[in-house]
Amino acid sequence: MTSETVAILGGTGPEGRGLALRFARAGVPVVIGSRDAARAAQIAADLAPGEDLPLSGAANADATRAADIVLVAVPWDAHEPTLRSLESELAGKLVVDIVNPLEFDEHGPVTIRVDEGSAAEQAGALLPGSTVVAGFHHVSAKHLLDETHPVDTDVLVCGDDRAAKDRVMALAERIPGVRGVDAGPLRLAHILEDWTTALLSINRGYRTNTGTRLTELDPARRRP
Repeated sequence: MTSETVAILGGTGPEGRGLALRFARAGVPVVIGSRDAARAAQIAADLAPGEDLPLSGAANADATRAADIVLVAVPWDAHEPTLRSLESELAGKLVVDIVNPLEFDEHGPVTIRVDEGSAAEQAGALLPGSTVVAGFHHVSAKHLLDETHPVDTDVLVCGDDRAAKDRVMALAERIPGVRGVDAGPLRLAHILEDWTTALLSINRGYRTNTGTRLTELDPARRRP
């Protein structure tokens, strides 16, 4: 896994910064992507000042070209235009969509319904030349950025390509305390996105940053 470079589009946000830091700590080369290359480079430098981590920043297109695996962590309203603009750069890449289409009203978080079924399925429709999976929706950005705090959670991964899911699960498990879990085909990605909304509501009600951990799960019993 250390030979595979990861780009994080929208990596200047809290989730993107946190994942970038944890992956780089694990020896995974990471390029933070942004519409503003200078801002991406500054964010990368600020994450671990004075340390020689495999962490850099670039414009989204350059970050994509440099990567083997591309995580999409942009805000929902930038999801479609960003992917449309990078279709050629993303062709042939493994794309991990971690975007949660949601908004907040007077009652708290609520999922935005997507015509394709989920943000990840929209990505699949927009990127016919890419392999798209969904994952990393339920990892607390606050815990990722606080290196004194363990990241005790499962990363549920949905996709239609088993080998691609295996790569993403292996990447997730580079973060200590994280377990990758095959959650089924891409058509179930909307459940991961909806569950994020529920988690945010729970966290808001209990003033915490809980994650997701499945019980009685034996990886050895996964179907071939």
